[in-house]
Amino acid sequence: MTEAATTLRILIADDEPPARSRLRDLLAELPDTHIVAEAKNGKEAIELAALHQPQLILLDIRMPVMDGLEAAAHMQKLQPAPLVIFTTAYDAHAIQAFDLNAIDYLLKPIRAERLQTALHKAQALLPKQLDALKPLQKKRTHLSIHERGKVILLAIEDIIYLRAELKYLTVRTASREYLLEESLTHLETEFAGQFLRLHRNCLVAPQYIVGYEKNSGEGENQWVALLKDIPETIAVSRRQQHLIKSS
Repeated sequence: MTEAATTLRILIADDEPPARSRLRDLLAELPDTHIVAEAKNGKEAIELAALHQPQLILLDIRMPVMDGLEAAAHMQKLQPAPLVIFTTAYDAHAIQAFDLNAIDYLLKPIRAERLQTALHKAQALLPKQLDALKPLQKKRTHLSIHERGKVILLAIEDIIYLRAELKYLTVRTASREYLLEESLTHLETEFAGQFLRLHRNCLVAPQYIVGYEKNSGEGENQWVALLKDIPETIAVSRRQQHLIKSS
């Protein structure tokens, strides 16, 4: 096996320049490691991971734009998914969760010996480990779509509606539709206050509702919501027609 084949390709993600510099210096002292990129937040880390395909990511937990916990969950859709080692300043709740669920982490300030040990035993995160981290995670800022081998990040504020159709959700933005395999009920709970349930199968972002009107088709009239930026309308169920009166 060639030297290049045995080199561990690493991406560093931390919003603090001194922390990135510290990791850079430590990794420079370790054999068979190569830093492919550095990111300042979780969103940038995902984009750079898709571009450079690192084998391992040193991922800070608390970062702006998108934190490390959310980024780690989205990264599982990358093919292949990178190994993850979290880095953190002392956080009792996070450390307890990591210890209980065998999730590797490095406590800042990071020591060279501890880093080397972590690199040697790094493993991919299991779904049950990701689930264990959810109580520590803030509300997601993005949804991730796996499409044609790529991971597309959709900012929550750009989503017009989420509609359940068979086993998938249709996620609509101003530009196009995407398919997502998540539960509409779980998303309604997670993003309470950010979407309205106009119909049993559809959540709509209120800032994109420009009005309501009655459609006179066959049979009884149907109230629909008119939406900003797209020509589609969303049916309003009888149960939710109180929203029309309060608008």
